[in-house]
Amino acid sequence: MTMRDTDTIRLGPGVGWRPQIDAAIAGAQGLGFIEVIAESVGEHGLPAGVAAARERGLQVVPHGVSLSLGGAERPDRARLAQLASVAERTGAPLVSEHIAFVRAGGREAGHLLPVPRTHEALEILAENVAIAQAALPVALALEHVAALVEWPGAEMDEATFVSELIARTGALLLLDLSNLYANAHNHGWDALQSLARFPLDRIAYVHVGGGTFRDGVYHDTHAHPVVPGVLQLVEELFAICDPPGVLLERDDDFPSDDELTAELRAIADAVRHGSEHRVRA
Repeated sequence: MTMRDTDTIRLGPGVGWRPQIDAAIAGAQGLGFIEVIAESVGEHGLPAGVAAARERGLQVVPHGVSLSLGGAERPDRARLAQLASVAERTGAPLVSEHIAFVRAGGREAGHLLPVPRTHEALEILAENVAIAQAALPVALALEHVAALVEWPGAEMDEATFVSELIARTGALLLLDLSNLYANAHNHGWDALQSLARFPLDRIAYVHVGGGTFRDGVYHDTHAHPVVPGVLQLVEELFAICDPPGVLLERDDDFPSDDELTAELRAIADAVRHGSEHRVRA
């Protein structure tokens, strides 16, 4: 496996590639990379929009959703081989997956389910991550997930659990500020205080996505505009460190080209304000 130093992988602004916003991405100015769902890429070739993005000089990061690294079963070799193949075909600087499980006992959940934050679960997760790393041609970044409910008996908070996993495996961190915001709001802790306790020196890139409030609960939908609280986290993050990239996710109810541009501009403004504060400090 080829491990690369995150400091050398400057990604810049990015967008999660989806066919529905292909034209908007093609016309967007200033992008440095796109993220493509690895499972959406066939065995041969690349989606036309992804190939075109590569030709324009954008970096491509495959984003896996089916390895189930947090499950009791070992990662499926065929799924690992497919993820490795997509990484090679896209010339990816790294790949990413989730701190989650999606299947158990042969049953598919169809959703990214949170892992119990226990020492036992951490051991299994670290072993599965090591298996994945050994099968991949590039570095692996791990993303923590949004969870409407938490497992009982947690032995660590989210920041500690993620930090322990990153330290044990040497993996990079895909810091999802929308997931951080959702979990903090829904489970009653302070997102800003928690932010500084993640392993920020291991960030590969950052996710930002939209959501909505229903009956006091924040739903990380990726189908609504980015809320002010998440943009505040973007600004705060860039005020204390300099992540290599930040990417907008949109998975449903796709916006117009102008709306997508406005979302990217709002994120860029938050990045700039935070960076300016860091430089002044």
